[in-house]
Amino acid sequence: MSGDTCLGSALCPAAGHKPKAGGLKGGSLGNKYVRLNVGGSLYYTTVQVLTRHDTMLKAMFSGRMEVLTDKEGWILIDRCGKHFGTILNYLRDDTIALPKHRQEIKELMVEAKYYLIQGLVDMCQAALQDKKDLYEPVCSIPIITSPKEEERLIESSMKPVVKLLYNRSNNKYSYTSNSDDNLLKNIELFDKLSLRFNGRVLFIKDVIGDEICCWSFYGQGRKLAEVCCTSIVYATEKKQTKVEFPEARIYEETLNVLLYETPRVPDNSLLEATSRSRSQAQHSEDDEGFELRDRVRRIHVKRYSTYDDRQLGH
Repeated sequence: MSGDTCLGSALCPAAGHKPKAGGLKGGSLGNKYVRLNVGGSLYYTTVQVLTRHDTMLKAMFSGRMEVLTDKEGWILIDRCGKHFGTILNYLRDDTIALPKHRQEIKELMVEAKYYLIQGLVDMCQAALQDKKDLYEPVCSIPIITSPKEEERLIESSMKPVVKLLYNRSNNKYSYTSNSDDNLLKNIELFDKLSLRFNGRVLFIKDVIGDEICCWSFYGQGRKLAEVCCTSIVYATEKKQTKVEFPEARIYEETLNVLLYETPRVPDNSLLEATSRSRSQAQHSEDDEGFELRDRVRRIHVKRYSTYDDRQLGH
């Protein structure tokens, strides 16, 4: 039986009455019920239950420690009584159904540590780890809110960085018919790449920049390449913005930044894949002629040197 308040004035300490210290002998009480007041919550149990495990409660109720009682005989324990009933159930059965919420499990673990109930502490720790694994995000994508924040993220990252900037509201012209679909395809590709390479690459989003859709690739704090997926079309009476989806080029540049991991570890399969993708792209461009070359040229790719190639003395 338990409660959150005192059960009548007869069971509560008298006003101004000071608790008295005394000793308890387990043998003298046997299996008789004892009355506990744990932070204002009242519990009935036996000394046998309290002394089953080698805990602080066993020390308290086997005569090794003094306990405080009021004049009505209630044994006072100066702890929160919220989870004490769960602790008693564990002492009785060696197992319990843990609370569903992480916060309550943490609270119970604090009480179990205080009473030195190691088995219950282990149960709580295992449950918290399981819940952490269950709700831990696969990857976390920072969203840029200022240029300074972007600079700080890139400079402090030990991983290569891939940034997707998309800002559809920045367009002052109408879009071509396929542009909205291509913009969504770029965003979907970013999500797929971030799930696949999140352990090796830092992926960040920028929704405040000037471009409508642009990929940037960084290695060791420097920009390596930029793929701008928009162009202006003059084929109609009014100018229109065209959004491209250069999937192969984006995938190739993502593989290229993996070469700038820190510490840098040679990856022969990665080198082979990037070399093959480049040769295939050149071969495809030669086969398909001027129309393909014209389309690729509209996808602006800017490369940045990662080292100073000037000769000494210049």
